[in-house]
Amino acid sequence: MSIDHVKPRLDHAHVRELLKAMIRIRHFEDKCAELYSREKIRGFLHLYDGEEAVAAGIIPLLSPQDRVVATYREHGHALMRGVPMGRVLAEMYGKAEGCAGGRGGSMHMFSRDHNFYGGNAIVGGGLPLAAGLALADRMQRAEAVTACFFGEGAVAEGEFHESLNLAALWDLPVLFVCENNGYAMGTALDRSESQTDIHAKAASYGIDSHVVDGMDIVAVEGAARKALKAIADSGKPQFLECRTYRFRAHSMFDAQLYRPKEEVADWRAKGPIVRFQTWAEENHLLRAGEVDDITAEVDAEIAEAVAFAESGTEEPVADLAKYVMSPDRPAPPEVAPPGKPVTTTYRAAVRASIIDAMTRDPRVFLMGEDVGRYGGCYAVSKGLLDQFGEDRIRDTPLSESGFTGAGIGAAIAGMRPIVEVMTVNFSLLALDQILNTAATFRHMSNNQFGVPVVIRMATGAGRQLAAQHSHSLEGWYAHIPGLRVLAPATLEDARGMLWTALEDPDPVLIFENVMLYNREGELAENAGSVDIDRAVVRRAGTDISLITYGGSLFKTLEAAEALAQEGIDAEVIDLRSLRPLDRETILSSVRKTRRAVMVDEGWKSGSLAAEIGMILAEEAFWDLDAPLARVCSAEVPIPYAGHLEQAAIPQVAEILATARRVMGATP
Repeated sequence: MSIDHVKPRLDHAHVRELLKAMIRIRHFEDKCAELYSREKIRGFLHLYDGEEAVAAGIIPLLSPQDRVVATYREHGHALMRGVPMGRVLAEMYGKAEGCAGGRGGSMHMFSRDHNFYGGNAIVGGGLPLAAGLALADRMQRAEAVTACFFGEGAVAEGEFHESLNLAALWDLPVLFVCENNGYAMGTALDRSESQTDIHAKAASYGIDSHVVDGMDIVAVEGAARKALKAIADSGKPQFLECRTYRFRAHSMFDAQLYRPKEEVADWRAKGPIVRFQTWAEENHLLRAGEVDDITAEVDAEIAEAVAFAESGTEEPVADLAKYVMSPDRPAPPEVAPPGKPVTTTYRAAVRASIIDAMTRDPRVFLMGEDVGRYGGCYAVSKGLLDQFGEDRIRDTPLSESGFTGAGIGAAIAGMRPIVEVMTVNFSLLALDQILNTAATFRHMSNNQFGVPVVIRMATGAGRQLAAQHSHSLEGWYAHIPGLRVLAPATLEDARGMLWTALEDPDPVLIFENVMLYNREGELAENAGSVDIDRAVVRRAGTDISLITYGGSLFKTLEAAEALAQEGIDAEVIDLRSLRPLDRETILSSVRKTRRAVMVDEGWKSGSLAAEIGMILAEEAFWDLDAPLARVCSAEVPIPYAGHLEQAAIPQVAEILATARRVMGATP
């Protein structure tokens, strides 16, 4: 970013440029509205009509290395960032030639070539992403700014406050731009906010904040120049509240019953184009007939864009699953012969893996609640702050969506963050960022952006922490395409999965069962990365397959040994990876033993065990000699009382009883 002068130079060339930029956006969207009525464009269509001065006054000031995060009303932002109009319209047509291959549509446009990180259909969803992109630039000492656009409706979202707090706390180079158009969908600002002065909200976080007449492109550009200069000088965030107005409906489905037509007409009379054009003509900064020339140039470009979109091709249905995950994953790691064994714990193995990763790769850093001075809720990161410093062992506020989204943004920008969410139940506060950003970004952007973030969290019951801290939700996350979900149970996996995950180009969630942290055992001193794609047979057997993962593995192994005393030879499969499941290992085992029991600490309804059972029913039904069975947690919130908690989760006795019942069944 480089701003050589703060005040706009309103010579003829610049005046023409500003006016053309706004007319270009307005006429393009007028055409989009027409095409929508003809059903060429479908889904939601949110038009920028009336707000053109904001994008046109700010985005051209950004340098190529600066980043732009937009909203679902982002056509004007994309055009001003330089994304070709034909590719923008082709995206809205859902064509393969679109700027996101037709995968994102009107609300999700992307362009890696233009550092355009897309629109976001989630209100406020782009704010944590912007904080993370800026965090990566700060940590990599890049001279870049992230400009983040959002509407006034987003200020009611927690992610707004979490992101502003992070930006102010960490001095992140973000230009926050609130396009205050008066209505969040159909709700007027004074009906949804007790404090309608939005810039005051930003100022409360210590961010330099200004109100701008968003209908005056000269005022917008001037304020943006000052803000960008301030960021360049200080490295700290800036906030602009651009008070504007959208002339059209919230989306093309909107009947606009919430505001009078007279109000819209009043605002149209002082709209940014008519206002600037009138001023320019009165001050003789436009030649006679020049507006007609501009309009003709714009309309010709629009006609070309329509022809381009109309002639575009549809992506083959065979490519439906393309780019859900990266096509360029590294090969599975080579496992060295084990060296001298040393006695250690699961906790120490995880800590060693973090130290190893941070020592090898300067892009790796750890962030999360109490990971620094406290040493982590489960003491995994104890001592790492002294070893690596506050920049790389980064304590965060208690704002799971904000810091998880920031980690996702940092990963997109080239860092390799390890995000620690203290416990799995807290991850639900970050579910929006995990589900709607991390899991979708590669696919929606047509492989332009990947999210190589690792998110760790403690999971499971057994410590008498009652219902709100004893969940086993890893099966829920295993339901989401675009994620890898791991459940290390052994010391080797606790030590080795993290490094492999950090080399993965896609988001990886690692669930560490709370009952394993103190588990002690021997681990090779040269233990390294492990294959995160394959299940492992932990005990070979011929009579029955016991399929499990995580905290239930050692209970299942204990049950298998007890079964052996009864003459039942049980095979124990440690899934390790819950998404994707290693179907080959599961099916191979069950086709051999012809019986199966799934052991899963999640609740039975909608469980991972049910998914595995259905895989076996679909692909190995005729190989079975007995009905399938499963052992899951009871359908209750996990109780506090110790005896009730133990009764609620899978135990050795229940695994034994279920296996015996399956063995006693006749084919």
